[in-house]
Amino acid sequence: MKTLDEFIVDKQAEYPNAKGALSGILSSIRLVAKIIHRDINRAGLTNNILGLSGVDNVQGEHQMKLDLFAHNAMKQALISREEVAGFASEEEEEIVVFDTERGRNARYVILTDPLDGSSNIDVNVSVGTIFSIYRRVTPVGTPVTLEDFTQPGNKQVAAGYVVYGSSTMLVYTTGNGVNGFTYDPSLGTFCLSHENMQMPKTGKIYSINEGQYLKFPTGVKKYIKYCQEEDPASNRPYTSRYIGSLVADFHRNLLKGGIYIYPSATNYPKGKLRLLYEGNPIAFLTEQAGGIASDGYRRILDILPTELHQRIPLFIGSKEMVEKAQEFMEQFKD
Repeated sequence: MKTLDEFIVDKQAEYPNAKGALSGILSSIRLVAKIIHRDINRAGLTNNILGLSGVDNVQGEHQMKLDLFAHNAMKQALISREEVAGFASEEEEEIVVFDTERGRNARYVILTDPLDGSSNIDVNVSVGTIFSIYRRVTPVGTPVTLEDFTQPGNKQVAAGYVVYGSSTMLVYTTGNGVNGFTYDPSLGTFCLSHENMQMPKTGKIYSINEGQYLKFPTGVKKYIKYCQEEDPASNRPYTSRYIGSLVADFHRNLLKGGIYIYPSATNYPKGKLRLLYEGNPIAFLTEQAGGIASDGYRRILDILPTELHQRIPLFIGSKEMVEKAQEFMEQFKD
């Protein structure tokens, strides 16, 4: 079975002008995934990594101890790479500029949600790491700036996630399809297990926090009712499945087909998920797997970011299901 390292080398050979920088970054992310996998699997035995850290992040959300651990592990792994000029994290208010000679001459910046769904850690539910890689737009030889991090998602050169569940999987794309690698802890190696992943055009699963139903826009309420209606011709009613961890919900729908919705609401008028750390990387993967990612009206990857921690509504998944949800959003604009 082909390992992640072998796969990266094979793909690099397809681009004779490539210098291996992206491969080096992916190798660092692989290392971080192994470290986080190790500690998550010891979470019930090690008291100092469970529970709240006692501080809030920039969004005013309570940080878990593992949030900070994953954030610091990712930062340290990337700061040692000569290919990386800077780093931005959902857990840190400002960008982190690697202002050294090596950093100023590096060509890539990384954005990450180090531990998506971390509030589920204490109850042993799947969580994940999301990452997004861009080529800098400011001149090489100078420190990177906010401009390098606030590029539209269609400028991503790679994106992916690691899901820590019954097995640990790393799934990523460089714009030429989506491939998944399962971690074999006995060997300490990620092995290619899901080659050229394709999302089914439709499915039977809709994923949304229905406890917030009364706060949703009318179009979302109408779409939920549509999902629940009996209609054998269109394979309805659909099944509701919501884990509360974006990576876990998305990973299931990627394999089985379905739609994930985190809409705007009266308590989150701009949406809750972050464009740069969650929306763009998951949208890139979705499109590469044949699905659609939108905010209900617009393609996620075409949205021009205006701030580092910008929030958005998110509709992602199987092509036909997202298109139907967008029809309801257009028809029932509030």
